[in-house]
Amino acid sequence: MSQPCVVLATASYDHTIRFWEAESGRCYRTIQYPDSHVNRLEITPDKRHIAAACNPHIRLFDVNSNSPQPVMTYDSHTNNVMAVGFQCDGKWMYSGSEDGTVKIWDLRAPGCQREYESVAAVNTVVLHPNQTELISGDQNGNIRVWDLRANSCSCELVPEVDTPVRSLTVMWDGTMVVAANNRGTCYVWRLLRGKQTMTEFEPLHKLQAHNGHILKCLLSPANKYLATASSDKTVKIWNVDGFKLEKVLTGHQRWVWDCVFSVDGEFLVTASSDMTARLWSMPAGKEVKVYQGHHKATVCCALHD
Repeated sequence: MSQPCVVLATASYDHTIRFWEAESGRCYRTIQYPDSHVNRLEITPDKRHIAAACNPHIRLFDVNSNSPQPVMTYDSHTNNVMAVGFQCDGKWMYSGSEDGTVKIWDLRAPGCQREYESVAAVNTVVLHPNQTELISGDQNGNIRVWDLRANSCSCELVPEVDTPVRSLTVMWDGTMVVAANNRGTCYVWRLLRGKQTMTEFEPLHKLQAHNGHILKCLLSPANKYLATASSDKTVKIWNVDGFKLEKVLTGHQRWVWDCVFSVDGEFLVTASSDMTARLWSMPAGKEVKVYQGHHKATVCCALHD
């Protein structure tokens, strides 16, 4: 297979991962995944592989192959893997699981290299752009910063006690972090570089974004917008300058589980329980393509363009 210039993939409770031609909407490859559902998809920086976070393993597939077999399986978690991502050079991968741990995996060596105990089920993990800190959010409402140089937890926040942190997103320049919870609230902090080189959080804003759960929050690549995907069937687009509501993306018929921006921030892909993924134009705030083919809830999407 020749390497596609745009890699767009979705995963569903129907136990498949599907790859789509972004412009035509045609599904050109389906990976059957009978032994688990997929919670999260992430494409490597070089576009060569895609990681599927499952229960309780992570599998790495070749993007440019028709083989249904993974090129690597990462076993060590003991429960649902809810978060997965890559260091900017693609040398290592991080993950977070409902088993209460955050793990780091060297892609050039077998096994888990590091493990951090969050105790409560981990729902979300993001890598700070400095590539030296992981930020995790868990089911008990804790946000923790894991300093990879000191190999320890350097900071802990609890925006709302016993309210699960569902999603975290960090601005591309490392100046802001947003946490979204099960009560439809986003907490925003300005990130400051502390005297001990560790990141410090300065409260900036509290945004009541939805009446239902927020399932994913995501800052756009140009640091201009915050997208919030919700159980209320909508995705809302907020201007980070004052957090004014800019647009409401409507069209999905059920919960919207995931979203991802194109690299220029001009488009957004969403995944929903209505069995579809959709492509939206950010300037217009309109749906431009529907990706149909899954037979059950579409719960995650990945885009690398």
